Amino acid sequence: MLLLGFVVPMVISPGPGNTVLAAAGARYGLRGSRSFWIGFEAANLFWCLIYGMGLSEVFRLHPLLNQTMKWAGTAYLLYLAYGFLQSAPLPAGKEVKRLNAVDGFVSVSLNLKIHSMILVMFSQFMNPAMPLFDQVLQISSVFMLVCVACHFPWIFAGKIIFSRIRTARAMQVQGYVFAACMLLVALFVALS
Repeated sequence: MLLLGFVVPMVISPGPGNTVLAAAGARYGLRGSRSFWIGFEAANLFWCLIYGMGLSEVFRLHPLLNQTMKWAGTAYLLYLAYGFLQSAPLPAGKEVKRLNAVDGFVSVSLNLKIHSMILVMFSQFMNPAMPLFDQVLQISSVFMLVCVACHFPWIFAGKIIFSRIRTARAMQVQGYVFAACMLLVALFVALS
């Protein structure tokens, strides 16, 4: 219950990942966001296993790695903001390049909020008296269930809220709004 009390608010709260999920839902719909979402959740599981099995100790011993992740994540957020600024309705018959599983994996991998959350989660909820692998598997399973349950509403909300807004002007405003969100998050990450 304590783990859920930590994970649910952390996963469902606004941040770069959830903003990108909402934007994907808005731009590509539920079906079109599926590949991105699968990559997103695969990265969450990957990083849970990596941190749980010991990377958290490496990050503690080498603070420069933390700084490197911070600036790489900031650069990626700026790249996403640029992409949103470029969004506009496509001419009839032209296909939009959808975000894919690799994009989802990269999005999570460069997201400092997720790294911090997973690091804290394992440092707070691991019990040295219990077998490491069993704990990593249990904590990661709970985390993944919460991620799937909490990320879907972001995609769905993005689809519902923005699906009716398809005029050229509305698409441009939507792109500016999502770009502004990414810029604000990048600024927060850079200054924290």
